[in-house]
Amino acid sequence: MTDEKNEKKIPRHLAIILDGNGRWAKKRNLPRLMGHRAGLRKLEDMVRLVKREGIRYFSVYAFSTENWNRPLMEVTGLMRLFAYYLRRKVEEVKAEGARIRFCGRRDRIPEDLLKQMKWAEEHTKDEKILDFILCINYGGRAEIIDAVNSLIASKPNQPVTEDDLRKHFYLPDVPDPDLIIRTSGELRLSNFWLWESAYSEYYFTDIHWPDFGENELKKALADYAGRERRYGGLKS
Repeated sequence: MTDEKNEKKIPRHLAIILDGNGRWAKKRNLPRLMGHRAGLRKLEDMVRLVKREGIRYFSVYAFSTENWNRPLMEVTGLMRLFAYYLRRKVEEVKAEGARIRFCGRRDRIPEDLLKQMKWAEEHTKDEKILDFILCINYGGRAEIIDAVNSLIASKPNQPVTEDDLRKHFYLPDVPDPDLIIRTSGELRLSNFWLWESAYSEYYFTDIHWPDFGENELKKALADYAGRERRYGGLKS
């Protein structure tokens, strides 16, 4: 059991790798897209729970640069689901005081979804309680490459610092994730927040994402609260 001090230690930026939608559906003899639909419904609940915990930044790995290699029917269905939920749920997210932001390359995003993304960002830009960041067509390596190319173009033939590079990331104002949760039993980052996660804490669970609820979130936060973050320094 955590003590009162630990229970109040909350990550400023919580990130979740949303894994297990397909396995959740398979376990129930349902199409994979039904698993993704259930995962998006769970995400609606999680925004409210995260806000209630006092977390300021909440990012989720929704679709990676490598996910384009999945079957075309699944990818097309996912893009349509993203667009559908943005059309239907932005007002609810806004009512929670959450600003919606997107992180990743936009060159392969279908026009309908891109239009909804731009509208969602503009419509919620003044909300200040929570930054809700959806990483779509995101890859950590891609972000670093894009930042390097942008930096070279703006500062040719000059020494650069970490701060210089960070200014060219997709969302340079967002702090590094304090805690990264991955659901469904996989024990890897899968190209998520590669630079930003240098000193993140990790929490892995076998629970599939659509089954990850309030109790599981509280377990992860309590586990985080009991850790001592030293950033390479000596233990106090």
